[in-house]
Amino acid sequence: MARNEQGELTSIWTPANVITSVRICFIPVFMLLAVLSRDAMGALTHPAFAIGACALYILLSLTDKLDGSLARKRNEITDFGKFLDPIADKLLVFSALLLLLDQGYVNVWVVFIILLREFLVSALRMVASAAGEVIAADSLGKAKTAVTMVSLCGFYVAFALEALGMGDLTVWILGISQALMVAAVVLTVVSGIQYIWNARDIVFRV
Repeated sequence: MARNEQGELTSIWTPANVITSVRICFIPVFMLLAVLSRDAMGALTHPAFAIGACALYILLSLTDKLDGSLARKRNEITDFGKFLDPIADKLLVFSALLLLLDQGYVNVWVVFIILLREFLVSALRMVASAAGEVIAADSLGKAKTAVTMVSLCGFYVAFALEALGMGDLTVWILGISQALMVAAVVLTVVSGIQYIWNARDIVFRV
């Protein structure tokens, strides 16, 4: 990574930003594998694609915090990274959610509630930023993200096990994943309300 004589970054392409960009580029690959694993009726027809989609989604999920921690460790936090990382996170979540919605594994209200919360939080942060203030992510928001990601990974692990012929284990993991998704929705609502409460002095300012 190039730096000038004052030690300042001279390029946006830090290792962290490269990881984030690669993650975004591979999200459509994951979606394609997941779609190709099933026929038009939703039946699993190509096990190799289901296993590939599972492996890729878990890998992309594991890199979710890698880029941020790498940027902080190397003191390479950039505006480009601040812009790109949230986009990568949301694309990763909603790509999986939309596929699960299409296949009937999650309800449309699950996607709507999670999407509504993301719009509200993004809007609150924009208003706060314009007012010269910052609304940092809190523990509830982080817990919501973690539970959501574990739930989504669980669904695709179940699909991979189904592809390997482990039907009994698939049922158990799907049940756990669906329970975690319910917990994620509850955390989504509660953390969204907390964000609004924490920003009340900004939002309701005369």
